[in-house]
Amino acid sequence: MVTLQFIPYNDIEALSSAKRIQKLLNVVKDNKIVLLQGRLKKEEEKDLIEITMEEIDEKFKGIELSVIYPNKNYKTFAEKFKKGVYEFLLGDRTGMTIIGPATVVKEIKKDPNKIELFTKEGKTKRRKKR
Repeated sequence: MVTLQFIPYNDIEALSSAKRIQKLLNVVKDNKIVLLQGRLKKEEEKDLIEITMEEIDEKFKGIELSVIYPNKNYKTFAEKFKKGVYEFLLGDRTGMTIIGPATVVKEIKKDPNKIELFTKEGKTKRRKKR
């Protein structure tokens, strides 16, 4: 069974970078796929990957990470200005970040029209017939 957990940006907004990363990593270690509103800062993404690499063991095999950014092709000055004000006021809430355990997520593909998340088939235990 695949479990998705949506985390609104305001749940991590007030946390320090270290606590933000640890919160996300704890959810992923519970074999859940995180759908984070917004995105982490570039430095936080780097730290998340570094911490993940240090914590890989028999049970935790790592993460798959993908960030989806909204279209940045603005046609008019008004659109560009509006987007700039929005980002200034609300921070990194635009876009979406997907983080999943490597044991569950096989691949994340994205293109301009869709995102596809492929999961690995779970191993089911079969009962012996008597």
